[in-house]
Amino acid sequence: MNRRSSMDGTLSLPFFLALLVSAFPHGVAAAEADRTVEVTATLQGDYIQDFKRVDGNWDDTLRPSKIPTTEGAFGDDGQAIISAKQSGLGINGSSTAGGRTLRGVLSFDLFGSGNNEGETTFHLKDAYGQWGPWIAGQLYTTFMDGDIFPNTVDYWGPSGMVYVRNPQIRYQPIDDEHYRFAIAIEKPSDDIDPGQIREIDPNLGDAIQGTEEVPDLTAHFRMNGDWGHFQVAGLMRRIGFETLGTPGNEPSDEEFGWGLDLTTAINVFDGNDQILLGYVFGEGIASYMNDGGTDLAGEGTLVDPRAATVPLFGVVAYYNHQWTEGWTSSIGYSRTEVDNTDLQEGDAFHVGQYASANVLYSPDDHFTVGAEVLWGEREDNNGANGDDVRAQVTFRYNFATTVTRH
Repeated sequence: MNRRSSMDGTLSLPFFLALLVSAFPHGVAAAEADRTVEVTATLQGDYIQDFKRVDGNWDDTLRPSKIPTTEGAFGDDGQAIISAKQSGLGINGSSTAGGRTLRGVLSFDLFGSGNNEGETTFHLKDAYGQWGPWIAGQLYTTFMDGDIFPNTVDYWGPSGMVYVRNPQIRYQPIDDEHYRFAIAIEKPSDDIDPGQIREIDPNLGDAIQGTEEVPDLTAHFRMNGDWGHFQVAGLMRRIGFETLGTPGNEPSDEEFGWGLDLTTAINVFDGNDQILLGYVFGEGIASYMNDGGTDLAGEGTLVDPRAATVPLFGVVAYYNHQWTEGWTSSIGYSRTEVDNTDLQEGDAFHVGQYASANVLYSPDDHFTVGAEVLWGEREDNNGANGDDVRAQVTFRYNFATTVTRH
């Protein structure tokens, strides 16, 4: 299952800057305020020592779903990885149009996914615009609370939280220092597991594809205070499938998927430390999770099979601590668990666990160096399991420049 879209391309920083500045609106609306473009660059180098082994296309990060449950599936234990994939570029622009704030965001990193798995290549992250309460483009799903993502240096992060950037159209009528309410329609995606259906006809499983006739509906409500914040988010979706190459594309079916995500960040010690907590549950929500699971699978028996949304829950518990000025740590645990259906195979993903701890030093906003230890485990539907332990040393350099046109 892949939720991070990717695309190939080689574009220079001066080209991006010139393109975005020249694209800003001219004329009456633009004259109402300055047009500002900020360019941020992150240059990062990671040394990772994996003491066991994961899928080679995912060496640069720890995803529990990519840990083998068969010993030696990806080779002997031990792998040294040096990566620059977390390097990236971000561009933020602001102006006004029709008396309302106009904002645009474009960002990418180099962590190839999808058809570019394992490659160091252009990977789109954010590409959206905001005009007043309206937001359109690709950004974090409205079903997600990005502020509970801990201060880790591993790329993928906790498995048991909602985490996906999704194309969407969002309406955000309330967004101030105390409250935020947002509702959106988002790009639907189905992750379907044919499982044992292949036993009926080996070609049948390959012919099954998802149907995406209506967008997903997401919403969240958030309360902010000096103590931190609390957010509740909901998801409703229709998950369907059809069978290619058969009369009427049958068998086909549709099921209702739903999810609820409860998250909070609690400030302690005058706001220097944070407790980050999240609990998400639902049926057919795996496409929105950071790792593991499937949205739709077979239920019942091979004599009388039917489609069913797959129940899933995830938890996140992390603590961000500031030792002294410049020295910080983050430690915590996350878990994803799937309630597998009757007709999923024995090697289907069942449980993913993730834990990490680090020590980071940042003398200022432009440079961070630190070390992190990580542990992950995958358990399959049949009880088979495998784990992984690794250490990561990271050097991160941040730069920013702002251009203002009057």
